[in-house]
Parts: sequence; structure tokens; C-alpha cells
Amino acid sequence: MSSVYYYIPALLLLGSFALRVPGLVRHWRDPLVRSVGVVIPLGAVVFFFAAPPTVSEVNALTGVANFSAPLVYAVVTAGSAGVINLMLTWQGGPEERRRAATLWCAGVYGAVIVALLALFALGDAPDERLQDFDTYYSTTPYLREMIVLYLVAHAVATAVLSVLCWRWAREVTGLLRAGLVLIVAGGVLGLGYTAGKLLAVGARWAGHDWDGISTTVAPSMAALSSLLQCVGFALPAVGHSLHRQWRRRARYHRLGPLWEVMRLVIPYELVRIPPWCSLSRRHLRRTCDIRDGLRLLAPYLEHGTGTDGHGPGCAAVPGALKPGAAEHAALVIAAFDSLRTRPDDGSGSGSGSGSVQGLIDSDDGLVRLSDAVRVMAARGGFAAAGHARNAHDPSTAPRKAVP
Repeated sequence: MSSVYYYIPALLLLGSFALRVPGLVRHWRDPLVRSVGVVIPLGAVVFFFAAPPTVSEVNALTGVANFSAPLVYAVVTAGSAGVINLMLTWQGGPEERRRAATLWCAGVYGAVIVALLALFALGDAPDERLQDFDTYYSTTPYLREMIVLYLVAHAVATAVLSVLCWRWAREVTGLLRAGLVLIVAGGVLGLGYTAGKLLAVGARWAGHDWDGISTTVAPSMAALSSLLQCVGFALPAVGHSLHRQWRRRARYHRLGPLWEVMRLVIPYELVRIPPWCSLSRRHLRRTCDIRDGLRLLAPYLEHGTGTDGHGPGCAAVPGALKPGAAEHAALVIAAFDSLRTRPDDGSGSGSGSGSVQGLIDSDDGLVRLSDAVRVMAARGGFAAAGHARNAHDPSTAPRKAVP
């Protein structure tokens, strides 16, 4: 099997880990973050040290023929324990129960690693084998037990992980379920890797040569298994992050119509934010500009004096506004009146959402007001907005906000 099939998964896993480094630094106290920070690098280390060129270099540097074999076995075993601990942490539950399961898993697999190293020390492996160590020494005392112990430990960890994920997947939906299904699919491939290795070892015991299964088929299944499981673990978090980013971007753009009107209403020059700045900074600047304008119009919003672009609402608009801004202010006042008298659709922010202060304090309220401004402007501009309000309430007398 080409070394590329070892190094490419290692690079992909290292790239995934590099993307997570800032989050690891910020949230290192989070047990789930720590678990991810251990499992992903271990996966990369496994593929890197299992590559034939790396195996040869490690053996040469240590001066021990086949030293890479117990090293790779130990890292794979540690990774198996790390994946189970990651699953237990991810699933949550009582802290004491989770901690006890984590300690139990670490203790068992720690003992397995010690046993692997001890068996290698007791065995005799003078001939360097870069790819077929499992089958070549499958009949050698102590090394035979080491190989079987490693494969059984890996199979048990993979089976436990798959069962836990499958049970949990039946209770959840969405991206979390999709991620768990991918982990289960990776676990099935992982079990296929173990089965291929055991099949090749068993064939050697029976006097047959099925080494191709161990050196070609099994490593390919292991690479695909690791990639599927990494995607499965990352999918819920990445998907949630992308969805949250999409919602923030959508809210930012929905605030555009109200912000454009506030640019004409506010008497001072607004701070310009370059387009290459982060979305968070641009969103904060936009909401601050809108709130500044609404505070300026607050007395007129509360009393509902803006009837249309040519009526008493324009006359009541404060004189501190820019020249020609009265019609724009009247549009906002009319939109607020329309929004305030509309039955609550469940998207409000709770108590006080019908008042000016409630509107200013609520991001949802700003978005709803911006939507109302956009709709009124699309229906025919400022005069249409005023006529729509008059049709709803013929009285031109000032009204108090609905509490």
C-alpha cells in the first residue's frame, strides 16, 4: 500500500486539529474540548507512524528492529480509549458516573498498553517488517499474543463506540443524528479493519498466505473509518456554527432597510465600518446606529405623531434632523405604529416589546421594525405608509404605546 494513503489522512487530521487550536486555548477547561484535543492528534500520529517510511526511520533511530510496531499499537490503543472517553463526555449525564466510566476506560486501556510493551520485550523480532509485521510474526511466541491483544482491544473499543452512538442516534434528530450515524459507519469500517487483520493472522496460523488483506484492504478501511468518525464528531458543532453564522448574516441584512432610513434621520455623520471587518463588528455598528436614531425619534414613536409624509407627523418631527429627513422619520413612525398594533406573532422579545424602549433593547424588535419599514416602502413609499395607518385608525389624535 502506498505511503500516500497514510500521510494524507494524517495531514487532514492535523489540519482539522489546527482549525480547533484557538477554541482549545479559549475553552480548555471544557472536558469535551479537551477530549477532542486529544483524539484528533492521536489519529494523526497513528497514520504518520504507521507509514512505511516513518516505520523505517523510527526503527533506525531507536536501533531496535520493529520498534514501530508496539509504538503504533500503543498509540492506536490510546486513541481507542480516547474516542470512548470523548463519546462519554459528549453524551453527558451525571458527572460522577461519567468520571467513573472515564477512569475505568483509561485504567483498562492503560493496562493493555503496558501489556503490549511487555509482550514485545519478551518476544523476538529480529527481521524488520515495514508493512506485514502482523502476519509475519503471527506465530512467534509473545508477539502472537501482543498482536491478538491489540486487535481485540481495538475491536472492543470500536464496538462500544458504535453501540453508544447508535443508541444515542435513535433519541436525537438533525445534525447530531447525522454525525452519530457517520460515527457508526466509521465504526463498522473499523470493525472491518480488525476483522481483516484477524483473518490474515488466522490464515497464517492455518498455513495460508492472505497477507494482502492485512497490508492493503485493512489499512484502507482504517483510513476511511477515521475520516468518517472525525467528520461525524465535527458535523454537529460545525453545522451549528454555520447555521448560527447564517442566521446572524440574515439578521444583519434584514436590518438594512431600517439602517438606511436611520442614516438619513440621524443629524450627524455615522461611523464607517470597512466591508472587510468581521460580521460581528459590522452588526454591532449597525444596531448601534439604529438605536441612536430610534432614541432620537422615541417621543414621536410613543405618541404616534407620524401619520404620513405631508401631514402633522412631519411637522412634529424634531428640527435637529437633517434637512429633508422628516419624511424618512415619518416612515419609521408609521411602521412602528403598524407593528405595535399588529397581534403578537410569537417573534417578539417578551414583555415591553410594544414600547419604544422594549423595541430598542430587543434585537428581534429591531429586525421586525426593519421588516415593517421595508414592506411599507415597497407598498408605495412614505405616503402609502401614512394612508395605511389612517385606514387602520382614522383618528389622528396621538396615542400612547401599548404596554
